[in-house]
Amino acid sequence: MNKVFIYYSKDGSGDVVAEKLKEHGVEIRKIETKQPLPKSFFWSMMVGGFKGLTKYKDKLYDYDKDISKYEEVIIGSPIWFDRISAPINRVLDDLDLNDKKVSFIFYSGSGEANKAEERVKDMFDEYPSIAILKEPKNNKKELNKIRLYE
Repeated sequence: MNKVFIYYSKDGSGDVVAEKLKEHGVEIRKIETKQPLPKSFFWSMMVGGFKGLTKYKDKLYDYDKDISKYEEVIIGSPIWFDRISAPINRVLDDLDLNDKKVSFIFYSGSGEANKAEERVKDMFDEYPSIAILKEPKNNKKELNKIRLYE
């Protein structure tokens, strides 16, 4: 099955997930925001949390939106205030995911993503696979939660 992982990573957790998926033949596409979050941890959390709470859609640099050759699209997002990140909100708006198997990998400081999970349930008729990883950059064992079915 052809798979692509489209993700955003601020602190490197998404990059660790991408490397793991790449080892299994998944194509990788990292997105970048036009306006990065503040460098300060506190302000980064405040701004990112507000964006997550309001379902804000960040402006992104151009990326390959053609997913026609893939059977499965895996979306990777950090969790901001228990919600999907603003860059991934934009990706979900950009892509036509109809007729695709869709999976999500969320990486979270707390290891929880309840509101993000609820949103995903509401977005899709068929409940997609979701893995919620607690700080995979610092806890590599969390990567074992990722299940790739051939």
